[in-house]
Amino acid sequence: MSSFIAILSRDLNLAYRQGMDSVMVVMFFVIAVVLFPFGVGPEANILARIAAGVIWVAALLASMLSLERLFDADYEDGSLEILILQPITLEIAVAAKVTAHWLTTGLPLIIAAPVLAILLNLPADGFAVLISALALGTPSLSLIGAIGAALILGARRGGVLLSLLVLPLYIPVLIFGVSAVDAGLGGFPFKSHLLALGGLLLATLALCPWVSASALKQALRS
Repeated sequence: MSSFIAILSRDLNLAYRQGMDSVMVVMFFVIAVVLFPFGVGPEANILARIAAGVIWVAALLASMLSLERLFDADYEDGSLEILILQPITLEIAVAAKVTAHWLTTGLPLIIAAPVLAILLNLPADGFAVLISALALGTPSLSLIGAIGAALILGARRGGVLLSLLVLPLYIPVLIFGVSAVDAGLGGFPFKSHLLALGGLLLATLALCPWVSASALKQALRS
């Protein structure tokens, strides 16, 4: 646990010093959502109907912006090799780095989401469900994204390859996240959708650090 906290604190300090990455993620999220009313028109009913999908898709794309640099900086300066030589397992280091990524990208998106939901005329009944779904879904996005970031390590044009690898794996999170909000707005039970998101989070939490660590070791061997 002490090693986990040490790596987490280091990555958070680096993110704080390079604060533009987190700011760009939030700005992309805001701009992407704001563009939709200009594209589909200011009709309140239409905006309310698509609000959940728009916010979720924008959050999904925004979370990918900083994934490429999740392990890249450590790979370039040799810190990744030092992590492997440490007496802690690489899976713990990956989990700490993913946690730092979520705290600097996913959490700000959750904070900004209610304001954008008001802009899209989302009914007040859907706010709590939207925040709950994002709180359960965005950590899964970071964990899944870590696999893609590890697989493209050292590759040319890694950003495009990362998108192709990660986007199909994001679809279940997107489906259950939007369905939870739609069910809540329609007066239907939404607990099952949130439980599905929770199940996906537990599955990714158990599998993704291990898969990412294996991919990182393979990248260092090549």
